[in-house]
Amino acid sequence: MASESPLSSPSSPVRRTAFGILGAISVAHLLNDMIQSLILAIYPLLRADFSLSFVQIGMITLTYQLTASLLQPLIGHYTDKHPQPWSLPVGMGFTLSGLILLALAGNFTTVLLAAALVGTGSSVFHPESSRVARMASGGRHGLAQSLFQVGGNFGSSLGPLLAALIIAPYGRGNVAWFSLAALLAIVVLLQISRWYQTQNRMAKKSTVPAVSPLPRRQVAFAISILLVLIFSKYFYLTSLSSYYTFYLMQKFGLSVQSAQLHLFIFLFAVAAGTVIGAPIGDKIGRKRVIWASILGVAPFTLLLPHMNLLWTGVLSVIIGFVLASAFSAILVYAQELMPGRIGMVSGLFFGFAFGMGGLGAALLGLLADHTSIELVYQICAYLPLLGILTAFLPDNRRK
Repeated sequence: MASESPLSSPSSPVRRTAFGILGAISVAHLLNDMIQSLILAIYPLLRADFSLSFVQIGMITLTYQLTASLLQPLIGHYTDKHPQPWSLPVGMGFTLSGLILLALAGNFTTVLLAAALVGTGSSVFHPESSRVARMASGGRHGLAQSLFQVGGNFGSSLGPLLAALIIAPYGRGNVAWFSLAALLAIVVLLQISRWYQTQNRMAKKSTVPAVSPLPRRQVAFAISILLVLIFSKYFYLTSLSSYYTFYLMQKFGLSVQSAQLHLFIFLFAVAAGTVIGAPIGDKIGRKRVIWASILGVAPFTLLLPHMNLLWTGVLSVIIGFVLASAFSAILVYAQELMPGRIGMVSGLFFGFAFGMGGLGAALLGLLADHTSIELVYQICAYLPLLGILTAFLPDNRRK
């Protein structure tokens, strides 16, 4: 049985799993990440509207991801000491502003500003909403994080599908219709913030000092390995999420809409895989899940660049499903290593994941411009081999 740290955090008052809150925060995550994934999904339209190079496409992702990655650990660190229940709807307000600006953008600079606003909204949303998921877990931390994450990943998969159905046929201006989703998310988050505030008041009366189960040096070493694994996972996922449509269009001659539908199928597989990892980790240990999900996907990534269209689709589904099971397990593993610092750990790992995705998008775009999009996939295929480093993680299961 995976260890559950006997620690305190604001989650102490909740003794049973609050599935209503977990469902609500998952829905909010779905709406948040659906909006954010629209940026990726309309890359072909942005490229046509503004005559963008692959490097400029990568810069859009870099702007969004770096804005999110740099702010998230800072926000998480601050809210560990000073919880901000009402920051959740405020963060969604930034996302709403970026969405409207993206629909109205008249030049590349404005697109970058819109991406930065969406990234700022993400930097506020993820650390605090991850804290809410742990507060509502009732001790079932892996299950709670998976339910939270699956909403976001399912939302990410919806973006390309909705872009293909609503935006691609009628133009980029239709992005503005998705402001309704942001407004709905704000309404949901207002209710969650009210519950969060009540739990926070109760937690102040029942807080017990949190103690790490491992020596500080061993914790730092384990966190470093986990960050390398996040690097391998998100660099590879960026090659698929940011450039998969271009890869399919160039190699197999697909239309924009057909390529977007393939991207939706891949991202849906990512969403489905998210549900699996952390709950299994609750039972068999998170280290085993991390090992299987990252290193285990390497044979499929190595085969992908050499397959026809049918097998490319099949392998991308397998890769998305297996690789996605890693993040929730990694995040809960890290939270158990550093109990009492849930916001900072969540912000660090969400932020680093976004940062690696953004850096990967920029570097892979540069490589694609100077060589070919197919070479990008051949090189990235080796990244999951870094999963071998999982062998050096301490086993934190209860003996």
